[in-house]
Amino acid sequence: MAASDRVVLGPLVGSIDQGTSSTRFLVFNAKTAELLSHHQVEIKQKFPKEGWVEQDPKEILQSVYECVEKTCEKLNQLSIDITNIKAVGVSNQRETTVVWDKTTGEPLYNAIVWLDLRTQPTVERLLKIIPGQNKSFFKTKTGLPLSTYFSAVKLRWLLDNVEEIKQAVRDGRAMFGTIDSWLIWSLTGGKNGGVHCTDVTNASRTMLFNIHSLKWDSELCHFFDVPMEILPKVRSSSEIYGLMKSGALTGVPISGCLGDQSAALVGQMCFKDGQAKNTYGTGCFLLCNTGQKPVLSEHGLLTTVAYKLGRDKPVCYALEGSVAIAGAVVRWLRDNLGIVKSSSEVEKLAAEVGTSYGCYFVPAFSGLYAPYWEPSARGIICGLTQFTNKNHIAFAALEAVCFQTREILDAMNKDCGIPLSELQVDGGMTNNKILMQLQADILCIQVVKPSMPETTALGAAMAAGAAEGVGVWSLNPGDLTAVTWERFEPQINPEESEYRYGRWKKAVMKSMGWEISEPQANGDSSIFSSLPLGFYIVSSMIMLIGAKYISGN
Repeated sequence: MAASDRVVLGPLVGSIDQGTSSTRFLVFNAKTAELLSHHQVEIKQKFPKEGWVEQDPKEILQSVYECVEKTCEKLNQLSIDITNIKAVGVSNQRETTVVWDKTTGEPLYNAIVWLDLRTQPTVERLLKIIPGQNKSFFKTKTGLPLSTYFSAVKLRWLLDNVEEIKQAVRDGRAMFGTIDSWLIWSLTGGKNGGVHCTDVTNASRTMLFNIHSLKWDSELCHFFDVPMEILPKVRSSSEIYGLMKSGALTGVPISGCLGDQSAALVGQMCFKDGQAKNTYGTGCFLLCNTGQKPVLSEHGLLTTVAYKLGRDKPVCYALEGSVAIAGAVVRWLRDNLGIVKSSSEVEKLAAEVGTSYGCYFVPAFSGLYAPYWEPSARGIICGLTQFTNKNHIAFAALEAVCFQTREILDAMNKDCGIPLSELQVDGGMTNNKILMQLQADILCIQVVKPSMPETTALGAAMAAGAAEGVGVWSLNPGDLTAVTWERFEPQINPEESEYRYGRWKKAVMKSMGWEISEPQANGDSSIFSSLPLGFYIVSSMIMLIGAKYISGN
């Protein structure tokens, strides 16, 4: 194609959006924020044992390469010149933990995904050495409770259990990172000079990072027994980290990096104190910008770094409510129960009945996150009758996402003191109109969805385009593109909403305390598995019955 035939659009910015379920590469016009093209690849999740969730870091990296190349091919077909792509941003699933060999470039174990529960015994062991066994002991430094959710305990498990990692640490070959670090290191050269870094938003999800000093904390690293030399360098969310070293975008700077939920906050343009957004992805994440001052929650929320959009720019913080299972419950209905063939069918099933018929679904597959932080909880479905069918269960699954959002919104309103009058939403699940209407009904406030829902990728693109040395995207409030919205108003009365929410809370209570962290090694929990103990209990029962019989006569 002749150069004269190409469409001139001005500067473009690419965005790698690496999520739990899929990887995507999207290209935006830096002047209008218009999405020009994208490509998506689904990522496999591995479940080697109950509660374990892993992914292959090499598959994740390959999916990025594939998405970049395919998107560039699509742009060429549209006569759009890819040499106009001036920068690339990275948005990623947070907390997911990778350790790799810097001499070979090979991962030393699968990535342990944020949802993974194998570290519960590690958490309990660490709790025993904390004064008062207080889960919130490190919250003043990290903003986080001690939980299986965060990277430090996943890294501790790898250091304890994987011989290849132990040896690589001894040899000085090991590198640790969340998915952003693994991708940036690999894309900027890998074993041949790759840049080992992370940004403040991802670092703030590790439990090794002091959110006030914005540095790795030596006391935290000592507590978790993590060698500081394996940690990436912490950078701002908007600066040039390095250049792409292969593929269609060779030489293009990677200049933006944000954990996915921070990226969505930026993409929704929540730059003022009190502005909030809720992202419906694999999990559900409600973030409220609290400005340059971190606010510690008294109602089960997390304090996290929202963004730092430049080396010399101020850091901003957010309160966050994290729900483990949102879109994942739809995937479970499809892959585990087989009641739908595609995720989109769930909306159709729910619409056919318009009610759960008293059925309540608590999808606590990985315990309960905010505001409970209860790892012993497990998923339950309550209120089943002979009338209940798959349509009611599909409706209850969608309602569960909305009830969980209500719980974290209630906690956020208490912490902030000013109730939100509307909720800005984004993420793949927001295409489900039944879900969005249910959300408005259950919250009793307006739910507003941007017409361009790819706000996570947009946020990473904005950070990359605005970086010093790139400068193609202005973040000045007057220059930001006006957003058009689709609005959902509550359609039920508050009394009905409260009644349904009360029933949901009752179901949540019933989901707790199901799991014990260390089951019997042989899987037999029967008291009679020990013969002497069995004889003792049986003989005691016989003596007790005999005594009652004699006293009765």
